[in-house]
Amino acid sequence: MEVKKMESRGNHGNIQKVTNKDITKLAIRSSLLQAAFSYERMQAGGWAWAQVPIWKKIFGNDKKGLADAMADNMEFINTSPPLVSILMGLLTSLEEKRVDRQTIRGLKNGLFGPMAGIGDAIYWFTLMPIVGGIAASFASKGNILGPILFFIVYLAIFLCRIPFAHLGYNLGVKAIDVIQDNSEIIARVATIMGLTVIGALISSYVSLSLSVKIGTVSLQKDFLDKIFPNILPLGFTFFLYWLLKKKVSPIVLIAVVFVLCILCSFFNIM
Repeated sequence: MEVKKMESRGNHGNIQKVTNKDITKLAIRSSLLQAAFSYERMQAGGWAWAQVPIWKKIFGNDKKGLADAMADNMEFINTSPPLVSILMGLLTSLEEKRVDRQTIRGLKNGLFGPMAGIGDAIYWFTLMPIVGGIAASFASKGNILGPILFFIVYLAIFLCRIPFAHLGYNLGVKAIDVIQDNSEIIARVATIMGLTVIGALISSYVSLSLSVKIGTVSLQKDFLDKIFPNILPLGFTFFLYWLLKKKVSPIVLIAVVFVLCILCSFFNIM
């Protein structure tokens, strides 16, 4: 079967060619999104690795363009694995057209959070519990249909990555002109969305509570919570942000957090 080629012309005048086969390969590689998971960058390692072959084809001999794409995509990202190929396909179309890098970064940061919420709600909170319950019911009665059913559904979710990647790419191709004409507005809106999502993630990830009491008065429940609920998580987040602005390594900050947690737990402070 002849593979249809989709062509675009970059800023350097060379014609780039991304084929359907390339997009399919991208979708398959996206299945290892969480293979290099870390608490500093979450899924960034697997996210960047999945796209390296297609970036090499897009940028060719443009080593700086490839390096910039890799650096941008090693930033923090945490999204839904079953839906990630849509976002990869979309951003691939923008990379191929050499859309402004700030716009690409803004769209990535603005979309990964909402996609995580949609994916989790559909797959892990709805579809898989229902399928798991049905499969477990069969399995508990000794019926082999239970594990087979669960495997088939899980395999279908995996294979959906392929049409999703093509969908994202085609949507991106059709929206290129609109994105380029409104790149500054889109970049700003997407960045604001991204910051909002990151702020929401922080509020759900960071939890601090004092267990210290003065007599019968709890500093947390009877004092801090009545004056300013969640002031400790907020203050601690801004403290870490201040350290980041001072160029302190995220690895050092992770180590500091671990040490503080152990010490505070040992002395029954938190």
